[in-house]
Amino acid sequence: MVTATLTPLADFLQQVLAAIRPLPPLDLELTQAYGNVFAEDVVAPGPLPAFDHAAIDGYAVRLDDVVGAREDRPVRLNVVGDVGAASWRPVRVSSGSCLSVAAGAPMPAAADAVVPTSWTDEGMASVEIYATPKRGHGVRRAGEELAVGAVVAQAGTQVTAPMVALLAAAGVAHVVVRPCPRVVVVSTGDELVETGRMSAPGQVVDVNSHALTAAAVEAGALAYRIGICDDDPEGLRAVLEDQTLRSDLIVMTGGTGHGPGDMVRRIFGRDGTVGFTDLSVYPCSSLGFGTVGVEEVPIVCLPGDPGTALIGFEVLVRPVIQRLAGAEPVFRPSIKAHLLETLSSPAGLREFRPALVSERRGGGYTVQPLAGGPYTLSGLADANGLLVLGERVSTAAAGSTVDVLLIDRRR
Repeated sequence: MVTATLTPLADFLQQVLAAIRPLPPLDLELTQAYGNVFAEDVVAPGPLPAFDHAAIDGYAVRLDDVVGAREDRPVRLNVVGDVGAASWRPVRVSSGSCLSVAAGAPMPAAADAVVPTSWTDEGMASVEIYATPKRGHGVRRAGEELAVGAVVAQAGTQVTAPMVALLAAAGVAHVVVRPCPRVVVVSTGDELVETGRMSAPGQVVDVNSHALTAAAVEAGALAYRIGICDDDPEGLRAVLEDQTLRSDLIVMTGGTGHGPGDMVRRIFGRDGTVGFTDLSVYPCSSLGFGTVGVEEVPIVCLPGDPGTALIGFEVLVRPVIQRLAGAEPVFRPSIKAHLLETLSSPAGLREFRPALVSERRGGGYTVQPLAGGPYTLSGLADANGLLVLGERVSTAAAGSTVDVLLIDRRR
């Protein structure tokens, strides 16, 4: 039976995130800013496009000259010149004539449209036009995409490759961003051994430092795997002191329970470095949070079971990384989905279970539960979502609507 002393997850997250401050902003050159988060809104210094130009290759014409043109009754115009993308001298289209233009070329004065070459006989001295364009066809007008002073990027959003392109096109060379958080990952336990072998009695392969380093990179951090640290009080403290200068967040796994071998909780809980909280969450019922050193670097302590540690990362560490990075929102997007299989869930606990989300024909989503409990690691390997069952749910029937957090493995 679950006791009443467990802390609701929402209360715990509110307390932790209130203690996290975004990293100080930096002014970076545009390409260097990729992957970071904007610290302030970016506005367009000029219009986009900057001037009227041809959007396609063709012929710049006056509409009055080509009205009624069709394949059986083409209109013939004199081609009085060519305008390329590098042209800078102003030109004008006169009645009965046209100009050959390349995509990106400044639009000649008095021209209403660009006739695509495929609508013509592609003549050089003169051209036959077989169709009448609409006004503005093949033309991009100054400012039609972005007006001067328009917000191009909002604070809290990520600098992506398309955003870099848009900013460059708008004339922006530098942006103010938050740096990617530096995350140090440490696994603790006398029983841990390096990867490349199977676990054996008394020896457990260190899965967590590898998995959580990868998870931190997926979350947008610069992650550093320190590896294995024995359950030695002085050794653990030395690791923390050594890593505070190179990290914005320390993630430590193992030893968070109440057992005699749970040294992390005994050492850091006793001296007040980390506060350990028993949560109404399954799995990952115990998490630790505190700060280290004069810089007050945040530290998160996760359970040692790999599947449980990855759930703990999603529940707590990922939101902390997003807050440090200045990203909004800090939590995964969620959807409502129809459950495909009846599930039982521990009473009084909020369960996070790996799941496979699919879109339904006609709209909406379905969700197929994957392996949870002791097999959470296997389930997570195939999951694209985390099914969430609340504390009051002990049974969720097939066909019922449930909440699902969407997992994007790219971010």
